[in-house]
Order: sequence, then C-alpha cells, then structure tokens
Amino acid sequence: MAAKNIKGKLYLIPTTLGENEPLEVLPIAIKRAIENIDFYIVENEKTARRAISKISSKKSQPSLHIEILNKYTEEQAIPDYLNPCLEGYDIGILSEAGCPGIADPGADVVKIAHEKGIQVVPLVGPSSIFLALMASGMNGQNFAFKGYLPIDSAERKKAIKKMEKTSLDQNQSQICIETPYRNDKLLAEMMKTLSNTTSLCIACDITLATEYIATKTISDWKKTSLNLHKRPAIFIIQA
Repeated sequence: MAAKNIKGKLYLIPTTLGENEPLEVLPIAIKRAIENIDFYIVENEKTARRAISKISSKKSQPSLHIEILNKYTEEQAIPDYLNPCLEGYDIGILSEAGCPGIADPGADVVKIAHEKGIQVVPLVGPSSIFLALMASGMNGQNFAFKGYLPIDSAERKKAIKKMEKTSLDQNQSQICIETPYRNDKLLAEMMKTLSNTTSLCIACDITLATEYIATKTISDWKKTSLNLHKRPAIFIIQA
C-alpha cells in the first residue's frame, strides 16, 4: 500500500549474467525487494517476468505493472514511468543482465528520478564490467569504459588504435564490449591492430560454469585458440 504524501523509491535491481541460480550470485536483499515491489521498468517484459519468477517463485505475476524501456521507447514517455513513485509506490528497474544504469538504458530513468526528488536505491549485484576489471590484473585506479566499438571495420580499427594510445599515454585500462555474435570479429581485429606487447584481458561467461578470464599479451593471444561466438564477453586493453 502506498504511503500518503510520501514518495516511493526507485530501486536499481541487478539480475544474473546468465542461467545460473539467482541466489548463487544475488544477495537476499534482491529477493526482498522483488517481493515488495509491484511496479517495474524493464527492457523486455517476458524475460523480466521470468527473472522475477526465478528470484521469487511466490511473487504474484498478475500484480505486476510493467513499463518497457528500450531503444524504441519515446523519450517523452519516460517521465510518466515514475508516476507511481510520486503516488507513494516503489518502482524497480530491472536490467536484462547485470546492473541497471551500467551500459544500460536505465540511466535515463535514474536521471529523471533525481530531477523529481525521488530517492534512488542501488542494490548490490553482478556487473560483468567491474568483475572483469577486478580479475584482469589491469589498472583499477584509472580506467575507461568505451561501450560498443563501431561496426564498420575501418572505424573499429581506428577506435582500437585510439584505445591503445590512450592506455599508453595515460596508463589507463580501456574496456569495451561487443554484441556476442561479433566477438570473434572484434578479437581478430584486435590481433591485427594492437601491438604484440599490449596486454588484453578477455572475460566471458562471467559467474557461469563456463566462465573464462585470461590476460595475455597480443603476442601470446596469437598462439591461443578461443571461440567467443555468442558468449557475453568483456575486452580490456592495457598498453
């Protein structure tokens, strides 16, 4: 029940990075939040309902009020998604994988929540970006996340060269991701473009049984056979 004259809170609710059991990688606070929240902002309703059901099997699905936030969402529609908070109800932003707001459209909602004076509550959960950096042995004091690199081969090559130069000039770890079915193409481009002495960390299937994390020089990666096709992966460069 909503509290009179008191705004609800916006909870940022992480989800698993794959098909493992939720409570293997998510704290009990996530389960408690799911059980107490009926309003959600998600990227995909079907997968969100499935995630909610896996985390709390007793949660009533008919009671859920779900708004969709993805690349097709009209910008002017987003502020209305927070109306339940203004009426005293808590809202949860649920990512497709990992933490909302990190390489995720949820940041747009969070920005508006701050403008409306709504308290934002980030909950603890797995972020593939930070877990990869933790395990890479690379600079965790100075790093930059570059997101997705250009699809065009020539532009992607320029971006990779620029990341390597920035890493060398600033002693900065450079982190990027790719759509899983294009991972092997990106890795091949990195092999051609980066210096043999540059270090590259590849971290894929993080927290899953098939997890693979390794940091090697490009020279050593050229001697390694690795299939990354359709495996969620993080790439970190340190020159």
